[in-house]
Amino acid sequence: MAERLITQLRHFPAVEQLLQAEELAAEVASLPRPIAAEAIKTVVAELKGAFQSDKTPLSYSRLHEEIRRRLSSLAAREMTAVINATGVVVHTNLGRAPLSVSIFDEIKKTVVGYGNVEFDMIKGTRGRRGEAAEHYLATLAGSEAATVVNNGAAALFVILNSLAARRKVIISRGELVQIGGGFRIPDILRRSGARLSEVGTTNITTLADYEKAIDPQTALILKVHKSNFVQAGFTDEVPLKDLVALGKRHDLPVINDLGSGVFVSTQPLLGYHEPTVQESVRAGAALTCFSGDKLLGGVQAGLIVGRADLVTKVKKNPIFRAVRVDKIVFAVLERLLTIYLNGSYDTDVKLYRVLATRPAELRRRAQAVLAELNTPLGVTVAETPAYVGGGALPERALKSAGLVFGPPHRATALVKAFRALRPPIIGRIDEDRFILDFKAIDPSELDYLTDAVRKVLQAEA
Repeated sequence: MAERLITQLRHFPAVEQLLQAEELAAEVASLPRPIAAEAIKTVVAELKGAFQSDKTPLSYSRLHEEIRRRLSSLAAREMTAVINATGVVVHTNLGRAPLSVSIFDEIKKTVVGYGNVEFDMIKGTRGRRGEAAEHYLATLAGSEAATVVNNGAAALFVILNSLAARRKVIISRGELVQIGGGFRIPDILRRSGARLSEVGTTNITTLADYEKAIDPQTALILKVHKSNFVQAGFTDEVPLKDLVALGKRHDLPVINDLGSGVFVSTQPLLGYHEPTVQESVRAGAALTCFSGDKLLGGVQAGLIVGRADLVTKVKKNPIFRAVRVDKIVFAVLERLLTIYLNGSYDTDVKLYRVLATRPAELRRRAQAVLAELNTPLGVTVAETPAYVGGGALPERALKSAGLVFGPPHRATALVKAFRALRPPIIGRIDEDRFILDFKAIDPSELDYLTDAVRKVLQAEA
């Protein structure tokens, strides 16, 4: 049977007709109806314009395919679960740290419906938002007080705006880092209203450099942990405890931005010691700020711990209200901090379960998948390097294992094919080979992964 063709403008179906077409039902249902209607209207207008230009007949199958492509492209922009086969555990573009299912299950009863977000259950009056989470955070950090804002950049901004507006902040040139999304520490500092005073050089900053810069206009000394890059060779920086001693001599607070932030020693697990929040507090930092969704294994938040008088000053800043968090973040933090306080983070925080999975176990999982696929041509199991990610422990590779797709498979085609699945599987390309790294793949995802690989290879054949 010959395929129907559109040979005149009046043959183009109406938008409503296309919205109800059986051939487009799945794609239309994946979007809000007004969005789908607008997309169809746009595609039809484009195809009408092309038809008017060259008068070439248009098949209904091509019309439907163009609409499907446009609708699928729009649907792909919605939030969706993905399988992280990149080998980067705290992947900034994939939501950073994976949240434990148990934590999410526990908070559902708290965040659905009404809750005592700002209600004092003892007095029956208005209460303080996040009171329990702040108490747990301060206890865990060993600090006088604590508070929470919506991300790490906001934490640094509100601290500087509260303590150093129109005054000088001293910072080493070697710590003027750029964080994710192109945001730079100097830009955040200036926008806060503080005046930047750079000291030292890119690779060497001494205590004398800081001391020479101190004058009556100085508000504080800022130290920023270089968590997302490494300096090697002829380098030197001033330890936090020495900066604190200098600050005490001149009655200046020292603020320590830890970037990622961690409450436990990473040495046993990762072979590298990341400075902990407790160490910063014990060293005498007036305030320490860090993220809640990187090495903590929680949700996006900027956590601030330190002196009670300075935390109070930050919370009284009108800007604080603009960067505060909602009940969902506080609920997650309460559960997460409870886990750390109870000492069960290694089993109850998913991030640490992922990081602790041994390479031999990852290899066993990958080999099981390969065997289930009957060892297709060009697909092997190999040791692969994985990374913590999220701006933490840069260049510190973790031993992992994964499926490696070599010739005759084309890496660029495979990365697109796996990304087009629902749910998508996000792998990586290394030296013209496509890799599905098993470091961050949950065991519960392996059956789907196996079926997905089989489907992609069959389509490729």
